[in-house]
Amino acid sequence: MSFTYLNQLPTPEEIKKEYPLSDKLTALKKERDAMIRDVLTGKDDHFLVVIGPCSADSEDPVCDYVSRLTAVQEKVKDRLIIIPRIYTNKPRTTGEGYKGIATQPDPEKAPDMIAGLIAMRKMHIRAIEESGLTSADEMLYPENWGYVEDLLSYVAIGARSVEDQQHRLTVSGFDVASGMKNPTSGDFSVMLNSVYAAQHPHHFTYRGFEVETTGNDLTHVVLRGAVSKHGNATQNYHYEDIMRLIEMYDKMDLKNPAAVVDANHSNSGKKYKEQIRIVKEVMHNRQLSDEIRKMVKGVMIESYIEPGNQKIGEHIYGKSITDPCLGWEDSERLIYDIAEMC
Repeated sequence: MSFTYLNQLPTPEEIKKEYPLSDKLTALKKERDAMIRDVLTGKDDHFLVVIGPCSADSEDPVCDYVSRLTAVQEKVKDRLIIIPRIYTNKPRTTGEGYKGIATQPDPEKAPDMIAGLIAMRKMHIRAIEESGLTSADEMLYPENWGYVEDLLSYVAIGARSVEDQQHRLTVSGFDVASGMKNPTSGDFSVMLNSVYAAQHPHHFTYRGFEVETTGNDLTHVVLRGAVSKHGNATQNYHYEDIMRLIEMYDKMDLKNPAAVVDANHSNSGKKYKEQIRIVKEVMHNRQLSDEIRKMVKGVMIESYIEPGNQKIGEHIYGKSITDPCLGWEDSERLIYDIAEMC
């Protein structure tokens, strides 16, 4: 056989029973989910800022970072809703490299998925407890949703996953904000078709069950730039890109039109300091056009305690071991600038 079966994984119910979310934090998540819903449905004009490390590789610095956001959120609460990025799964273009804490709780050791599922859940819970902020994660593996479904207020579907049928159908069963990124090709039609699929009910198989879903009306698009046929990064956050997106949205039967702009990845060419300029351009364009203001509901920023990135094994506290991130001082200043420009 091509497969070697190593361990039987515990079920989501077993993991959640061992590491439960308290009633107090459950109520907090419900409150934040409602706030985010109101933004995406146009009932509230707060702006979403999804911000945090490229990958959440270590509990202590991640929770330290997230807790720093608490004081900032309090100062901008009249204008912004901060959603910490706690991304526990890392997609790899070639399949090589660190795949996230859910797979490798220790980046310098072999994969251990049972320990990884526990580490993933513990980190999310600790971050909520210490910061009072519920977070975002990327759903790289649809079957892992049950392990964190009671913890997350935002879910991202990555550029490599957005065309996958199982991802689209699984999102149709979520009741939280879900952002569908454009594929690496940059094709807006693929992204919008993914939103359409996730917003509608479906009947399919999931984790060994026959299931039905009701559709997720909070599914929206995330613009992350693209890669040309020659391998060059191309941007899709400019004024004309958003106007084209608005036109395409208008031609489809979609609920709650909304876009979030990912300031890193191909939009910045992974030049992490460019995120500052990109975010400010997005905010400026919202000031220029009521249509863009209604469409663009938030931004994504890759940020950590220390700027840049490091190799696995260097052990610089709070520095990314995957893509380079904006440092804390620049990030804090940028959040205040976003609030001023809202």
